[in-house]
Amino acid sequence: MPVPVPRQRAIPAVESGQAPAAPTVGGPSRAEAPLRRDAARKEEAVRSDAAAENTGAHTGAHATTLTLLLIEDDPAAAPIVPDLLDSDGKPIRVRTARNLTEAGRLLTDDVHCILLDLALPAPGRASGDDELAVLRHVLELAPRHAVLALTASGDAERGTEAVRVGAQDYLFRDELDGRLLSRAIRYAVERKRSDTAERRLAEGKLRAQENARLERGLLPTPLLEGSPLRFAARYRPGRSRALLGGDFYDTVRTPDGTVHAMIGDVCGHGPDEAALGVELRIAWRALTLAGLCGDELLNTLQQVLEHERDDDEIFATLCTVDIAPDGRRAGLCLAGHPAPLIARPDRPARLLPYDNNGPALGLLPGARWPRMQVELGAEWSLMLYTDGLIEGRVGEGRERLGQDGMVEMIRRQLSEGLRGEELLRAAVNEVRELNGGELTDDVAVVLLDRVA
Repeated sequence: MPVPVPRQRAIPAVESGQAPAAPTVGGPSRAEAPLRRDAARKEEAVRSDAAAENTGAHTGAHATTLTLLLIEDDPAAAPIVPDLLDSDGKPIRVRTARNLTEAGRLLTDDVHCILLDLALPAPGRASGDDELAVLRHVLELAPRHAVLALTASGDAERGTEAVRVGAQDYLFRDELDGRLLSRAIRYAVERKRSDTAERRLAEGKLRAQENARLERGLLPTPLLEGSPLRFAARYRPGRSRALLGGDFYDTVRTPDGTVHAMIGDVCGHGPDEAALGVELRIAWRALTLAGLCGDELLNTLQQVLEHERDDDEIFATLCTVDIAPDGRRAGLCLAGHPAPLIARPDRPARLLPYDNNGPALGLLPGARWPRMQVELGAEWSLMLYTDGLIEGRVGEGRERLGQDGMVEMIRRQLSEGLRGEELLRAAVNEVRELNGGELTDDVAVVLLDRVA
């Protein structure tokens, strides 16, 4: 169906305020008096426009040519919209729709504002049901557009109600003026932009709060009731404004008194990786409580990862430790993950052996992960960590902290008397300072202490 051509109205330049009136002899005639009063009103509007522009009231509203969609249903009457200019003197485009169906076809993305005649009947409603039914329909049809309500002269109550319902402003039909209407359009567009920005900001805050509640609920709660071991953890996701990243950890005590600890890292830093990390952690806890350990446990976790990942190239590193009920020895399995650090009162902190380190989960089908027996002693601190703690830069060069640098840092901090939460906080903060700012990778650190 052809698009209706907007009706144009040729008006004298003097009436639109774009040219001065021709001088007359003997003073103004009676017919010229209304024009002079109109010119005075327009001059006042120009001054108001200039003041508003100087305060930045509509900055950005006319970066492109404005387009107005007029919706009114009296094709026989004279066009009600005079020539319109934006604040830069460019014409404001006008499209005219005779009904809401036609308006729907003309309501394209380049329309900035709608001028709606409130006398227009609303579809599917009997006369008198709702005086603002047509406005409600347009607001549903065009939720992203500014709307100016057009009502009969003197019907301010109806115009005020239209603004309450959702219009940006109202105008009297018989008092339209080119400059005043142009200014109303610009202001309506800016008010709509401001309202939309505020709404999006509020929605963003609500989504952030919901995400924060969800992510806090997904972080683990250690199950160590009855164990003499002390637990501490530190977690910093690499994603901006996130609480959860691709790193994950957990600690549980099984009925036989064994304490099982785990830390892992899904490659990548996005929400999908965070979700996969949560799935692996929950699966690890369920399998551990069901009695699986070592190679059997890691093989099952690899199957979980292969079923849940979106890409065959996604993998995860993992470190698991099962500490005997007496606390003096432990079993260690490494799946492409850095070896834990152990500190004892009688010797410097060092890394546990990692000669039998198996491949990361998801890399090799049918892989095996040997379980290594390690002696802990009577009193010790065992620190599990992800590579985010050791891959930060040192200074402005390309040098990274590495495992050796981390071991030296922990040795020094232990010599300064730092323990538990305080030790982890100091370690993560120092790594961040050495990096010269926030770390781009996720960081997770778990510390288990046994005091004789």
